[in-house]
Amino acid sequence: MNEGGILLIDKAEGWTSHDAVAKSRRALGTRKVGHAGTLDPMATGLLVLGSGPATRLLTHLVGLDKTYTTTIRLGASTVTDDREGDRIAAADPAAIAELLADAAAGGERIAAAVAALTGDIEQAPSAVSAIKVDGRRAYDRVRAGETVELKRRPVTIRAFEIGAPRPAVEPDGTRVIDLDATVRCSTGTYIRALARDLGEALGVGGHLVALRRTEVGPFSVADAISTEALSAGRTGPLLAPAAVARALFPELRLTAQEAVDLGHGKRFEVAPERAADAPLVAAIAPDGSLVGLIEIARGRTRVVTNFPTPDGGLA
Repeated sequence: MNEGGILLIDKAEGWTSHDAVAKSRRALGTRKVGHAGTLDPMATGLLVLGSGPATRLLTHLVGLDKTYTTTIRLGASTVTDDREGDRIAAADPAAIAELLADAAAGGERIAAAVAALTGDIEQAPSAVSAIKVDGRRAYDRVRAGETVELKRRPVTIRAFEIGAPRPAVEPDGTRVIDLDATVRCSTGTYIRALARDLGEALGVGGHLVALRRTEVGPFSVADAISTEALSAGRTGPLLAPAAVARALFPELRLTAQEAVDLGHGKRFEVAPERAADAPLVAAIAPDGSLVGLIEIARGRTRVVTNFPTPDGGLA
């Protein structure tokens, strides 16, 4: 039985998430490949893909926390909130000098602005995003010359750690400040918007000049294959669906009969000493394969996500 699997890719700059999916389809020899969250072409780092039946896991991976390393440029704003967009404003050199002087004295202004953007906050996504406005992508409206203001939405910045601010210079000689940061955040957070909001809070504007995703939930870019290897048709071993499910959810070890019953959609009782009530539990067959993701409520099972079973049934 082919369960498919989860593939971790270290996306290179310039690649789209669609490029990674297309190359994975060729390397894996299957059309059934999906991803658990995209990355902009400018960004590098971890993409989580699924192939075959394991694509059914992806919906449960999209909501995982993400970790990024980034470089924020203070002192200039762009239409896209990153270095790929046209600059729309630059700070007064005196404001940059004052901010550098504050940084040299301990950086209280920047630290306070970072603290205000940490925790549960409301964030307006970047106007150049894939969010639809009246049926059209926001980035299409911006490219058509329209002004787009997206509604603020709640996100959680679990950690926003910064390095020492350092002077930098834009290609045209404009003096700015670069700030390296590590951000751990809830799904749906726009790091470009975080850079924009930090710059606005400091009165100098800001945008991203580098962005790398290093973690998605328990998955690390250190375990990912390169896009160079993917282009050459190499993928390495896939993460087994059962291993992924066990890393994310409580586990219920099934008997052989329970695996068959669950594979045919039957419910059964689970004693509390075997597994506690939980919205998602990994139901594992005696051979170690993933039979399904189930809910256990008041000691009774309910299938949430189907997976193929050895006898041809579906959980």
